[in-house]
Amino acid sequence: MTRTLFGTMPDGTPVELFTLTNRNGMEVRVITYGAIIQSIRVPDRNGRFADVVNGHDTLEGYRTRSRFFGAVVGRYGNRIAGGMFTLDNRDYSLAVNNGPNHLHGGLIGFDKVVWTAASVAPGKIELTRVSPDGEEGYPGTLHVGVTYALSDRNELSVRYHATTDKPTPINLTQHSYFNLAGHDAGDIGGHVLTIHADRYTPVDATQIPTGALVSVAGTPFDFRRPTAIGTRIDADDEQLNLGGGYDHNFVLNGGMRDGVVAAEVVEPVSGRTLQVSTTEPGVQFYSGNKLDGSITGKGGTVYGRRSGFCLETQHFPDSPHHINFPSTILRPGQAFESMTVFTFGVQQ
Repeated sequence: MTRTLFGTMPDGTPVELFTLTNRNGMEVRVITYGAIIQSIRVPDRNGRFADVVNGHDTLEGYRTRSRFFGAVVGRYGNRIAGGMFTLDNRDYSLAVNNGPNHLHGGLIGFDKVVWTAASVAPGKIELTRVSPDGEEGYPGTLHVGVTYALSDRNELSVRYHATTDKPTPINLTQHSYFNLAGHDAGDIGGHVLTIHADRYTPVDATQIPTGALVSVAGTPFDFRRPTAIGTRIDADDEQLNLGGGYDHNFVLNGGMRDGVVAAEVVEPVSGRTLQVSTTEPGVQFYSGNKLDGSITGKGGTVYGRRSGFCLETQHFPDSPHHINFPSTILRPGQAFESMTVFTFGVQQ
């Protein structure tokens, strides 16, 4: 574990960088701004290391040219329709920052604030913050923490914890964009993806779930068997057209049990693999459709369309408006607990 200065906020607040390493040489770099995973370096089948997450070399890049690269998003990851919800017969208004809807916590969500390094140990760091009552329109003072831990099995675990003094929605997720060929390798269409989900949640024209849980069978959303991401991404399908590709929540078959394998990815050329397991009921698969070449990131890399993919483990989008979705309401006296594990490997 090393600890260095990554940059300074306009108000003078320092942003720290923590580097976690294991016995295999795998390296994970985390900054306190946005609890962002700035870099993940893992080997290919020939032992060559590469950074496999999109991002920036500087704090200024994350502050001004980021699409949630590597961040913890909240208080509510994904969308809430109309930027409003009703809870216990009271209406709440949130920031509207994605068409007519609320996205990823609003204008200044958890991805745009400096977290506190609460504890540091070899291969492990806990970051915390207090989200005040009324922040971005959400009720309740929320005490929240995220712990990153790197094991010698090349497992990066992400554990969340939160408590509140008023009922509030909460839906935290990790928003890293992966490219297992290397963050600078371009299109991710050749990555072979498996998602362990028989159903997904289709969306309307503003990408809000309709409330239906629809079978993936016979659709471009069937990743129950390993399939290259690019195989059907441009199919003439209404749902794909709405998102410009994949940007949908999948209903995981394992429900909300510990260690359910959500997805597996193989990059055939490098041999690098990624397995995602979680305690969450869903995963948002996003194929980087809105990356458009306007962002220059690490090492001068221009991130073009579909140059990274996200597997955002989560509760379902817009859950406060759908009683048939698992609840995202946290109440006083309860503790929000969630864990996701990203396991890296190689396929020979």
